[in-house]
Amino acid sequence: MNRFCLLLISAWLLLLGGCASVTTQPSAKAAPPNVLSQEVIPQGTLSQDAPSQSAIPGPSSEGLIPDTVPKPAVSGNQAVIALLDRAHLDAEAGRRESAGASLERALRIEPRNAWLWHELAQLRLAQGQYAQAISLAQKSSSFAGRERRLRALNWRVIGNARVAQGNPSGAEQAFKLAAEFEQ
Repeated sequence: MNRFCLLLISAWLLLLGGCASVTTQPSAKAAPPNVLSQEVIPQGTLSQDAPSQSAIPGPSSEGLIPDTVPKPAVSGNQAVIALLDRAHLDAEAGRRESAGASLERALRIEPRNAWLWHELAQLRLAQGQYAQAISLAQKSSSFAGRERRLRALNWRVIGNARVAQGNPSGAEQAFKLAAEFEQ
């Protein structure tokens, strides 16, 4: 039994040691850049009043294009940061299921982390799971508090999912709310 405990503790320390080498960028009040964060609308689906965006990659598309927005400190927990980095790498490589599993593990560690819920919502949107993307974006907003930028990003996810579901009026409402939070 003692050997098992020592082995378990050693493995944990090795894991923590590997996570300690992960570096993060300074905190900012913007969305994290990542391959999961796609704020897009399928082309030709909304009126000209809607924000112009590029086409959303379909469920069978190869990969996502990373944003160029500076990354905030999503978490102070090194394990969560490592899982988020793994999710980004997996999504870049087209392994969306694996990316989702990493995000879900991170959420088990920090279940009230609004940015992680947003990341998962973005991934589900890219996977074509529109109802789930809406639900996850709403959950992210429930934890977002005063983070207006995050709330705006969540409304954009909802708008994009509604467009994909064939609900342009609902999408337009969501994009208007996003614009209000961006002001």
